[in-house]
Amino acid sequence: MSGAYATFALAPATRAGAVLGDGRHRSHRDFTDFVVDGRPLLFRLSDLDAVSPLTSDVPPETLTARIRELLLEADAPLPGRRHLVYGCPDCQDPACGAVTAVIARSGDDYVWRDFAWRSGAPTGPRLDALHGIGPFRFDGTGYRAALDALLDGPRTARRRVLLVGPRAGVLPRLAAALRTIGVGADIAPDTVDVPTEELRAYAAVAFDNALPAPERAAVRRCFARAGLDVGYADCLAPSVPLLVAQVEQALDPSPPRRRRLARLAAAGGAAVVEVTSACRVRLTVHRPGRLARAHDHDVLDGVLEPGRHRVALDGKAAPGRSYLVARTPESVLVAAVAR
Repeated sequence: MSGAYATFALAPATRAGAVLGDGRHRSHRDFTDFVVDGRPLLFRLSDLDAVSPLTSDVPPETLTARIRELLLEADAPLPGRRHLVYGCPDCQDPACGAVTAVIARSGDDYVWRDFAWRSGAPTGPRLDALHGIGPFRFDGTGYRAALDALLDGPRTARRRVLLVGPRAGVLPRLAAALRTIGVGADIAPDTVDVPTEELRAYAAVAFDNALPAPERAAVRRCFARAGLDVGYADCLAPSVPLLVAQVEQALDPSPPRRRRLARLAAAGGAAVVEVTSACRVRLTVHRPGRLARAHDHDVLDGVLEPGRHRVALDGKAAPGRSYLVARTPESVLVAAVAR
C-alpha cells in the first residue's frame, strides 16, 4: 500500500431523529464520528443510516472498551481482526448490517484497510467489499492522542431542549414527541434567574411562535452571558413533525463546513438543495391543515451528487403556507416556501 498518510480526528455528530406522519418515529443518536483528511468518514458512504460505535449514551466502561479495541489494546470484536466502523443506529448489532474494517499496526502507525459491508447471521456473515474507501495510514502519535482525549475527556453531551413559551398549546405535544425519539425536553416561560449550571443542560432552545421578540432576545442574552453556544429554533407552525425537524436542525453540532446538507430554499415553484458530498436526500413538502393536522408528500427521494440541485414543486406547495423538510441519513434542514 502507499506510504502516504491520512489525517485522523474525531468530531461530535448526530443522527437526526424524526416523528413521521404515520405515527412512526426514528431515534435521535449522538455519537463521535471519525474524520479522515478533514472530512467525516461517514460522508464517503452515500446512502447509509448508521452511527459509529462511539455513541454518547453507552456506559463509560463500554466506551472505554471500544476505544481500547480501536487502539489494538484489546482483541477485535469481530472475526478476521475486523472492527465495527458504523452500525445500526438503533441497536448496533452487526447482524443488522455494518461497515467493518481491518485495523492493524505498521510500526508505530495504524492502518485501516479492507473496508466491507457485513450482513447476515453471526454464524455465517457475508462480507461485501466497499471499493474506493481506504486503505488509510494514520500516524500513531496523532491517532492515539485523538482517542485518548476522548477516553480522558469529560462526557458533556447535552441532549436536552428548552421549549420557551406557555405550557398550554403545542409545546407539551412537542416535548412528548421529542422524548419519544430520545431527546429530553423541558418547558419554561422564560430563563429569568435560571442558574448557569441549569442552562448548561440544554443544547438547543425552541420558541413558541406566540412569544414576543423581546422575550426571545432576553433568553438569548441569558445563554450568551453564560458563555453557552446553543442552537435556536423559532417554531414555524403548530405541527409536531415539522417542529421536531426544526429542533433536530438546531441540535446539529457540526460546523457548516462539515455538513453534508448545506442549503435548502424554496421560491418560484422550485426548491434548491445543496449537498457537499453524494448522499441520499428526501425532500418533503409539509402543509399544515386544520386542527394542527398536516399534509405531507415527498417530491424527491434519491441520491444527489455534490453541488446545487433545483427540484420542481407542485401546486400543493403553497407559498406562505407550506414548508420544506430536507433529510439526509444524519441531518435535516427546514425552510418555508417563500412567496
